[in-house]
Amino acid sequence: MSQKKQMEEYMKQVEAFVEEVKKSTGLPIVPDQRTGAALWFDQRELSIRYTISVERIRKFFEGLAEGKVYATKCKHCGATYFPPQADCPKCRRGDMEWIEITGEGELLTYTIIYTKPASFAHYPDYTVGIARFPQGVNVLAWVRETDPKKLRVGMKVRLEVVRRQPENYLTYELVPVDEQG
Repeated sequence: MSQKKQMEEYMKQVEAFVEEVKKSTGLPIVPDQRTGAALWFDQRELSIRYTISVERIRKFFEGLAEGKVYATKCKHCGATYFPPQADCPKCRRGDMEWIEITGEGELLTYTIIYTKPASFAHYPDYTVGIARFPQGVNVLAWVRETDPKKLRVGMKVRLEVVRRQPENYLTYELVPVDEQG
């Protein structure tokens, strides 16, 4: 069964459950299956497909295909941006240079995602973190660590380009640096 069909079947089951709850309580509030927290179930479907030009930041995507992650730096004021910007929001100039984000970053914060939007429901629980890199940028990304006991603020991480499945596109993750080796 395709992922789309699985999602449709899952949503039919959820909607049937919500209808039962609404009949008994009058409200579309259901318990989260994992935590029991009250969730509002909005029955308006939101489907978005879009195409936007990335021509002026194409190098970022070409870099992912080469296994590299790039930021931009304004040649006029020196401000560095990630995600990359085609124009500097600070001084409003378009004279940007590309810099590769390399080396070890420091994990500034993280959170574990247990309750996911429907479009991410097919993923197991995952961790998202923010790390500061030597190039002066903070990077928000998934953290490749499934055991939260192994995570700590201040730990060293590196960026790694990965192919996210089942969508089959290139993205990047924060990978903890093995401090033993």
